[in-house]
Formats: sequence, structure tokens, C-alpha cells
Amino acid sequence: MITKEELLRWQTDEEFQLKKVKQYGLKIQYINNPSEKVQLETVKEDGIAIQYIHNPSENVQLEAVRQNGVAIQYINNPSEKVQLETVKENGYVIQYIHNPFKNVQLEAVKQNGIALRYVHDPSEKVQLEAVRQNGHAIRYVHDPSEKVQLEAVKEEGYSIKYIHNPSEDVQLEAVKQNGIALRYIRKPSKDVQLEAVKEDGYSIKYIHNPSKQVQLQAVKQNEVALRYVNNPSFEVCQEALHNCLIDGLDELIRHIDIEKYPELYEKYCFMKV
Repeated sequence: MITKEELLRWQTDEEFQLKKVKQYGLKIQYINNPSEKVQLETVKEDGIAIQYIHNPSENVQLEAVRQNGVAIQYINNPSEKVQLETVKENGYVIQYIHNPFKNVQLEAVKQNGIALRYVHDPSEKVQLEAVRQNGHAIRYVHDPSEKVQLEAVKEEGYSIKYIHNPSEDVQLEAVKQNGIALRYIRKPSKDVQLEAVKEDGYSIKYIHNPSKQVQLQAVKQNEVALRYVNNPSFEVCQEALHNCLIDGLDELIRHIDIEKYPELYEKYCFMKV
């Protein structure tokens, strides 16, 4: 049972109140009409405690969202300043802001591009900032422009998997950033294939019937890509051997038909000496 003396301290003793809320901010719910000083100390300890403060000042709101951005869901009609302070630390909390200002949208996606999923009808400027921060954010853009597509794949080639019918320019940028992005491209041109294997020779595994030029480029970038080449020519096998380090020779020679190319086995033996 709470004593009358303690109850009076909760209600009238500011120093007592400050001591309590510094320990546990949510205790402010037991204080009637706390001063702004008490409110500030409360939200510094736990921003979520703002839910128990009636009509908090902007200063209190700012301290609350600095401590925990999620606290903004308990603030009615937060100002642009409060919204900005919130998303600077965690762009995702824009999901708790009704009709965020344009500057707030930009700040949110700069901090976390995936926050775009919570922005209704974003402008192209907001889309661009989002995909520059995280290329995968393009999955939340309806019918993105080629400009947005290019920025997305420049940041993350894999993001091309979210793009319907990308142009060759977009395909090229994607595989330049990550050759393995080729796996998400239907019927890539020879130019796209070449750019992909230049970046990562292993991407040849996603090419049906690659040309000799593509095969050569793949093994130049990574000689072990030879394992994904069906019936490689002498020239391709030789190029792979030429680029192979001594430690990888034993693995590579297993992918060369030494009965068909005995001279390459001789080269292997010479390289092992």
C-alpha cells in the first residue's frame, strides 16, 4: 500500500519525480501534470514514455524521437522538424508518419532505401535516392523509369530481378556491377554476356551455348569457369591453364580432356615442376 507521504511526493516533489523517471521513464504515468523538466528526463530515458505525456512540447518530442524513433507514433501531428529528426536515425519509422513531408521522405530513404515501401506515390527524386542507397528498393516502385532502373542496378546488379523487361543498357549496368546478375536476364545479348564474364567468369554458367569469345573472356577472368564450358576448345583450355595459379592446377586439369589435348597435360606437368 502506498503511503500518503509517498503519494504526495509523486504529486508535488519534482526532485523525487526526476530521480524516479531517470531510473525508469515509464513511471511518468504515475505523475500528474509533470513539469517539462521531468518530461525531458523521462523521454531521454525512454522515448516511448511520451505516450503518457499530454500535449508534449516540440522539445520533448525531439528528445523522445532521438531516444527512440518509434516514439513518433505517439505524437499527434508532428512538425517537419520532429519528423526529420526521427527518420535521420531510422528511415523505417516513416511507416508511423501520416503524410510525411517531401523532405522527410527523402531523408528516410537516404538513411534506408527500403523505407520506400512506406512512402505512398513517391516522386522520381525520392525513388532515385532510395535506389542509390539500396538498389533492391526498386521492388517498391511501380513502373520505374529507365533512369531509376539504371541507378538501381548500378548500386546492386541483382536488383534487375525486380525489373520487368529491362533495356540492354540496364542489363549492361547490372552485369558490370555483378556478373552473376546475368541469371535474371532472359536471352542476354553477346555484349551483355561479355560484360558479365568480364566481371565474374562464373556467370558463364547462366549462358546457354556461349560463343568462343565469351568462353575465353570467362576463363581469363577466372580460370575455374572452365568447369562450366561444355567441350571447350584447345584455345579456351590453354587460356585457362595460362591464367591458373599453381595451387589450382590439379583442380583445373580435371576439366580438360587430356586425351584430346595431350600437349596441355604436358604444359600442366611443366607448370607443376
